[in-house]
Amino acid sequence: MNMLAPISEAQAQPVEAAPRRATLWKRAMWIAVPVAILAGGYELVQRPNPAMAAPPPPTVTVAAPLQREVTEWDDYVGRFEPSRSVEVRPRVSGAVVAIHFTDGQIVKAGQPLFTIDPRPYAAALAEARAGIATANSDLALARADYERALKLVDVDAVSKSEVDRLKARVQAASAGLAAAQARVRARELDMEFTVIRAPIGGRISDRKIDVGNLVAAGEGANATLLTTINALDPIYFSFDGSEALFLKAKRAGAGPASPVEIRLQDEGDYRWKGKLDFTDNGLDQKSGTIRGRAVLSNPALFLTPGMFGNMRLASGGTTSAMMVPDTAIVTDQARKTVLVVGKDGTVSSKAVLLGPVVDGLRVIRGGLTPADRVVITGTQMAMPGTKVQTLVGTIKPVAPGAAPSIAPPTPGQATLAQ
Repeated sequence: MNMLAPISEAQAQPVEAAPRRATLWKRAMWIAVPVAILAGGYELVQRPNPAMAAPPPPTVTVAAPLQREVTEWDDYVGRFEPSRSVEVRPRVSGAVVAIHFTDGQIVKAGQPLFTIDPRPYAAALAEARAGIATANSDLALARADYERALKLVDVDAVSKSEVDRLKARVQAASAGLAAAQARVRARELDMEFTVIRAPIGGRISDRKIDVGNLVAAGEGANATLLTTINALDPIYFSFDGSEALFLKAKRAGAGPASPVEIRLQDEGDYRWKGKLDFTDNGLDQKSGTIRGRAVLSNPALFLTPGMFGNMRLASGGTTSAMMVPDTAIVTDQARKTVLVVGKDGTVSSKAVLLGPVVDGLRVIRGGLTPADRVVITGTQMAMPGTKVQTLVGTIKPVAPGAAPSIAPPTPGQATLAQ
C-alpha cells in the first residue's frame, strides 16, 4: 500500500476538526473559570455573617432610701475670733530696757512684758515727795500763825481782817499739801507704768519693739504699738446668715444658748460643741445678711483666731427623713436628680429636693418614696431609659471618722432585668 497516496476530502475533515475543538475548549475554559470565581465570590458576599451576641446590660447596686429620725441643721461658714483682744501700748515714754516674754507664748494677766527706763520717773517721784515736805511745812506755819491770832482776838490785839487772812493762808497751805500729794501719786503711777504688764491672759504675739528703742506714750493709736494679746479660752466663732436662714431659725425658736456644732476644714465630723452667744440687732442692708456669734470652750487653746470652720445650728426638732449617699446625687443642669430602677430593670431619673448632710448621708426632702430603688453605685453606667442588672445593697449612716456609707451587696441577691 502506498503511504503517500492522497487522502480524500472525507478522510481529511476529522483531522482538521480535532485542533479546532481543542481551541474552542480552551477558550471555553478561559471564560468559564473567571465566571465561576465571580459567582463564588458573589455567593460569599451575599451569604450573611452569623449574628453577634449583644453585650449584657451593666450591673449597678441599688438600695431603698434609709429612713430614720434626724435633727435638721442649717449650715453656716464662719471664722474664729478671740473673745478678747488687746493692743499693748506704753503709758509713759522712754527707752525699752528689758523684754520679759517669748514671742507667741501664753501669758497671764499681770505678767510683766516690757520695762521702760525708770530713772527719769524715779527722779520726778523724789521731787514730788520733796514737794510734800514743803507743803507740810507751809501748812504747819500757817496753822501756828492762825492759832496765835485767835488768842489775841479776845484782847483786841489783832484785827478781824488779819484773822481772816491767816485763816485763808491755812486753807491755801492745806490745798498745796493736797496738790503735792496728788503729784506724788501721779509720779508713782509713772513709775508703775515703766513696767508694762499683760492686761489680760492669752496668747501673745511677737514683739514689735526691741530693747534699746524709744517708745512714745499717747492717746490711742498715737502711742507706740508694742505687741498684741488674744484671749483664746473661751473663743468666739463669728458667721453671717441669710435673711431666709435667720427667719427659719427665729421661727424654730433658736436664740441665745442654742447648741451649735462646728467642724474644721480638715475634719469630717462636727466635734467642736458650743452655743449661740450673740445675734446682731439688724440685717446688713447691702448684703441682706445678719451677723451672729457662737462661743466655745477652748481649754487646750487648739482653736486659733482666723481659722475657718463650718457650723451647723439646729433649725427644728427631730423629724423623719429619707437619706441617700451623696454619690447617688446626679447634677442635671440646674436640677439635682437620683437614678432609680423599676421592676423591669429600666432606669429612670427623679428630681429631688436636697437637705443637709447628716451622719455622712444626704437628707432628701422631696422627690423620692420609700419604695424607690436608688442607684447608689454605678451611676456612670446607668442611663435613663436603658436596662440594667441590679445588686441589692444597703445604705448605712457613717460613723464619725469612717469613710464608707454603703454596705456591700449581699451575695446571691443579684437580679437580672427581664
